[in-house]
Amino acid sequence: MDKTLRTAATGLSAQQKFVEIISNNLSNVNTTGFKKIRPEFQDLLYETLKPSGNTTRSGVEPLNDVQIGSGTELVATKKLFMQGDLKGTDNPLDLAINGDGFFILRKTDNSFVFTRDGTFQLNRNGQIVTPQGYLLDPGISIPDDVVQINISRDGLITTLSQGSTDEQVVGQLNLARFINPAGLKSIGNNLYEETPASGNALFEIPGNNNTGEILQAQLESSNVDIVEEMVNMINAQRAYELNSKSVRTADDILQTAVNLKR
Repeated sequence: MDKTLRTAATGLSAQQKFVEIISNNLSNVNTTGFKKIRPEFQDLLYETLKPSGNTTRSGVEPLNDVQIGSGTELVATKKLFMQGDLKGTDNPLDLAINGDGFFILRKTDNSFVFTRDGTFQLNRNGQIVTPQGYLLDPGISIPDDVVQINISRDGLITTLSQGSTDEQVVGQLNLARFINPAGLKSIGNNLYEETPASGNALFEIPGNNNTGEILQAQLESSNVDIVEEMVNMINAQRAYELNSKSVRTADDILQTAVNLKR
């Protein structure tokens, strides 16, 4: 009965983690550029009670092992980088990526981080930054007398100054692309860091080499599907209840065995 209790306990733990992941997805349903997470489970080691290939006393050779499993565990969480819905805004510094790629940000220690959240603004020096103050890389400064900012689909930034009819090129945005974006490490604030699993960042001009295009005055919504998450929550809840019933059943059997002595 100890094995039944331990196996059921692994199922309870796994389904609890599943619900925690679902809760995180649902809590970020309105987070700009958020990508939902999918848990991945695997079964644990098996106890082989009777191996195959051993001839029995009757001379019959069993074809299959007799095995009993030990439960399940959460082995990975996978970010699903499917495109989120695009919504228009009136802010020329709101940017969305239509396709693959990440905006490149530079931290204070000059290391790079990456994001799908295109909510940008200007700091006091006229530099394009995130709400947390991270600089968009390559660094681009907008002059004080600018009355209009235009960002093309391929990332070319031009401005129109007050009293002028000619646009001036002030910079070129690049995007980062990864061989395995699911291997990126989430560090909060809608930011990712590259890892050995993701591979090194490949810097591309938007629209080139399978990299997405930049859309100005638009933001990418979360790709969380509320209906799908609610269905997953129901499945996780029912699975949790079934594992708890296994615990109660094992307890009842143990109680019956104890009562045999009375």
